Amino acid sequence: MNPGEGKSQLRIRTVTQRNALVEMVRANLGIMIVIVLLGLILSFLSPIFLSPYNLRTVLLEITTNVYIASGMALVMILGGIDLSVGSIVAMSGTLTVGFMALNHQPLWLAVIIGLSVGLAIGLINGSIVTFFKIPSFIVTLAMLNVARGIAYVYSGGRSTRMMDPAFTNIGSGYLWVFPLPVLYMFVLIALFVVLLNHTKFGTYIYAIGGNRESARFSGVPIKKVEVITFAISGLLAAFAGIVLSARMFSGQPSVGVGYELDAIAACVLGGVSMSGGVGRISGTICGAIVIGMVSNGLNLINVSSFWQLIVKGIIILIAVIIDSQKGNPNFFKGIFGGRGDKPFVPGNGASSKNGKAHEHHLTNRQSAFLS
Repeated sequence: MNPGEGKSQLRIRTVTQRNALVEMVRANLGIMIVIVLLGLILSFLSPIFLSPYNLRTVLLEITTNVYIASGMALVMILGGIDLSVGSIVAMSGTLTVGFMALNHQPLWLAVIIGLSVGLAIGLINGSIVTFFKIPSFIVTLAMLNVARGIAYVYSGGRSTRMMDPAFTNIGSGYLWVFPLPVLYMFVLIALFVVLLNHTKFGTYIYAIGGNRESARFSGVPIKKVEVITFAISGLLAAFAGIVLSARMFSGQPSVGVGYELDAIAACVLGGVSMSGGVGRISGTICGAIVIGMVSNGLNLINVSSFWQLIVKGIIILIAVIIDSQKGNPNFFKGIFGGRGDKPFVPGNGASSKNGKAHEHHLTNRQSAFLS
């Protein structure tokens, strides 16, 4: 390769990276504006909100939700949902701490066991959904109770303390000035960006969520992708449970209640469609930031935790309503008193043409990967 060709390829790569960044900002512009406005409002209500210490606290608080929401985003893009992740957090953390404190197992073995049980629950979820054709909502709702029950049965309903620095540093240690959980989060984000945008597996997930039949005709291994996707979700929830238990110096079977709702809220706020086929990991991260800012801000202004549940529920409801009406051009006109030219009928007119064009594009893209 001569120097001219090398400079040309470097220039092309730089332009591509710049275009990808611009596209990412454009796709998440709405929620980024929400983050800025929310930050201004909360800083007005509580002067310490923008202090370096509190911003670090917010960043640390969102890490658990980011771990879980990353796996949830894969499942939702696929067209499913995973309600078992909060219970997996409790189960994994409780078993990991218990195996060290009660069964006197070494740290490495306890961590492997904790991750393995989360992975196993994910594999069971994916296998039942795939091979028995049962909706993921029902399957994961059942496994929510199973995983929570395992945590309570093993621990006897009691929390277990673990003060071993080798373990607690997993969740409370630092690398220079950066908390380790935050560094885990950045590594995870980078891995998921590559997974969704630069691998066949990521393309398969979008293809299955966008048009399952088209993906099947293109030769996408649907069953395999579904099982692996749920397994990843379970594994990440288990990882979140281990890191969280290390931060709390204990394994608690009651932890993780409602974590699945926070993850779903982060995904939907970030643009992941409840019907599948659409979503970005960058949007999911922005959604998790919004949820974290709301929780932190309400704590700073001394809002009761009971009212916080109401606020989070309203946020989820609004996000789901907006998601369900994305293809309706008359939705906002109707809200603000405008009149639409004609009722919206999915599949008619331009929407149908765009859908066919999108389906054709997906099919060609899948075929290119498969060839």
